[in-house]
Amino acid sequence: MSRGRNLITDVAGIRVGNAHDVGLASGVTVALFEEPAVASVSTLGGAPANRDTACLEPDATVEAVDAIVLSGGSGFGLDAAGGVQAWLRERGRGFPIGPVTVPIVPQAIVFDLLNGGDKAWGRYPPYRELAWDACERAGPDFALGTAGGGYGATTADLKGGLGSASARTSRGHGVGALVIVNAIGSAIVGGGPHFWAAPWEVGDEFGGLGLPADAAERGRRLVWKGGPQPATTIALVATDAVLTKGQAHRIAVQANDGLARALRITHAPYDGDTVFCAATGRAPLGDDPAAALTEIGAVAADVLARAVARGVYEATGLGFPGQPPGWRERFG
Repeated sequence: MSRGRNLITDVAGIRVGNAHDVGLASGVTVALFEEPAVASVSTLGGAPANRDTACLEPDATVEAVDAIVLSGGSGFGLDAAGGVQAWLRERGRGFPIGPVTVPIVPQAIVFDLLNGGDKAWGRYPPYRELAWDACERAGPDFALGTAGGGYGATTADLKGGLGSASARTSRGHGVGALVIVNAIGSAIVGGGPHFWAAPWEVGDEFGGLGLPADAAERGRRLVWKGGPQPATTIALVATDAVLTKGQAHRIAVQANDGLARALRITHAPYDGDTVFCAATGRAPLGDDPAAALTEIGAVAADVLARAVARGVYEATGLGFPGQPPGWRERFG
């Protein structure tokens, strides 16, 4: 099976852009839809910080979104959606209300305020302008690891980062994932180098190491970020299928399983774990929609697990004192 770029942009109708500030040690990733995409969300973390997610409930009026934003900056990073709205508004995109159009731009953020970067930005945080820059750079190819919204992300024992992966179902539907891995726990088994997501790896996209023979024994040890530091893994899964909002919500729920496959721990009290699902509506579900929907959800969970591992595998350390190294820096 050809995986194209092995990025979420293998799903027709999506472009992704990154922007980050090295001194700030934070950034923004934006997924832009060529046409409004039906979307919903599943939030299972105990401490989320999101914007405009209520409009994604299946019974809410708005049917589709223009973009999804994944950003660093904790609550300050929520300014990023404003930058994306400004960029879309200049291009006439948005939900029409009389003579006005309002771009629909839901967002989730990760907490990266204690990673060593300079957060003394003055009166207003820089995320709105970073988001505009990310829109300007959006395209089919984008960097992984220490890039965009994943620039300042960390896990309990390694540098986190931006990950992505893609696949195709047996019925031909495209499925992709985009994730910022800023996990409270670990993506590796018992101190590494093996990834928890190894059973779902395609080729050697994150090293091809498989699982260690003693994974069960080593995996019992719990490691997580200490102290009051919140942690969050946020993601977008996308498909080219034609979905309703209710069906998109079900895919988002299923895809959340991918976080549990790839990370030890998820969905904790100080987690903000959030998974969006967007459908670009290029391919009907076919004559057995329930079976097609089930498979898309299962593949979305697999792809998200792979994207988590890729985000950690591709990341490089920030170099600040006390901050974790990248996977390659530790394991070669």
